[in-house]
Amino acid sequence: MTISWKNTIIGCIDLALAAYLLLAVTSFNNPDEVAGKCNQVGINISDSNNAGFLSANEIKNMLSRQKLYPLGKPMKDIDTRKIEDVLKVTPFVNTAECYKTQNGNICINITQRMPIIRIKAANGSDFYLDEKGGILPNSNYTSDLIIVTGNVGKAFAQLYITPLAKALMQSELWSNQIEQINVLPDHSIELIPRVGEHVVYIGNLPQSNSQQQREKEIKAFMDTKLTRLEKFYKYGLSQAGWNKYGYINIEFDNQIICKKHVPI
Repeated sequence: MTISWKNTIIGCIDLALAAYLLLAVTSFNNPDEVAGKCNQVGINISDSNNAGFLSANEIKNMLSRQKLYPLGKPMKDIDTRKIEDVLKVTPFVNTAECYKTQNGNICINITQRMPIIRIKAANGSDFYLDEKGGILPNSNYTSDLIIVTGNVGKAFAQLYITPLAKALMQSELWSNQIEQINVLPDHSIELIPRVGEHVVYIGNLPQSNSQQQREKEIKAFMDTKLTRLEKFYKYGLSQAGWNKYGYINIEFDNQIICKKHVPI
């Protein structure tokens, strides 16, 4: 039998190439086995500069308390799924993604739940709401958010204050002008502005069992009230004086009732 050296050489080259490709693919899919120890941790938090709860240092401390912070650990021992699971159960985290790179780095990407308003109720409750009506616990977080006071429970806050806050936040004027919302015992609403020593009474918010319908009606309600209030500010208070009235009632569509400041 004649041996074809040409075919043998080609076969060996093919075998070597296949082995190299297998090693390369294995190394790519398992960078932890090649990179040794984790030499860098990158933590990226969306909206971290825009009134958020979280910082990279807080994420580091959170993982360290769970003995999961990966810096210096063998890459093969780092469980990225477990890191994600721990971060996802944090009240302020919306999504969490953790992965390894070939050069021995761990990347952690986080999107956070953003507070839009703070509730400080008469019954002692103190929490934040995000734009979906989700409750965020009180923390060391500080920001210039609108404060809601008075007779406001969690259910009313989630169902009615959330769409009210969203309606205010959509306007640059009113998100800056309104600093406090007060809920009276009958759940009617007072607005306390930053400029002018007065309270604005808007009455009760529209009610509906449908979330979509409720949000739509509250937005339309607030648009109507705030448009009238803006006109009153422009053509009324600008002439009479910002501190002339102590109470401005815009509950009814066909009239604005004003009460002067009572001398002390």
